[in-house]
Amino acid sequence: QVEEQKLKYLRKSNRTIFPIKELKDKLGLKKLPRKIICLDISTIQGTDTVASLVFFENGKPKKKNYRHYIIKTVDGQDDFASLAETLKRYLSKIDQQEKPDLIVIDGGKGQLSSAFQILKETNVEDVEMISLAKRLEEVFLPGKTESVILPRSSSALRLLIALRDEAHRFAITFHRKKRSKRTLQSELD
Repeated sequence: QVEEQKLKYLRKSNRTIFPIKELKDKLGLKKLPRKIICLDISTIQGTDTVASLVFFENGKPKKKNYRHYIIKTVDGQDDFASLAETLKRYLSKIDQQEKPDLIVIDGGKGQLSSAFQILKETNVEDVEMISLAKRLEEVFLPGKTESVILPRSSSALRLLIALRDEAHRFAITFHRKKRSKRTLQSELD
């Protein structure tokens, strides 16, 4: 009975650790990305830009570490500037305990290079960054011109897609709440 429980636990922990290990190996990361965050910017009809940040630990969502940001310094739709603002705000309040090993940016090479610039400016040590471009699910790494294409069957790719989809879902939900609150307010006025 105890042996069966141990085996069950090992199988389960392997399922979450394997994608993380594969991510490290396939992308040549310096360390195992146990704590990963992903950012998503959401703008609907050019108004109410919000950002969401989701946090996965050992391949699983850790919802108490999720964050929402209302973009304050950007007028109109500018995903680059919104991403920069969100990253600056997040990194300035980062807690050593919850510091991510890896930051995943939703987007291509352009989003990655501007976000990586912010990371360098904030002097936060030991945090790596990649981006995941939607069209072909390409992974971009700072300083590398070629993207990495992980096979569709890859558990590392599935983890990255789950992370991005969760950040997107979280942003959209927050956006809807914010918009319905505003609509209600204007009707009351």
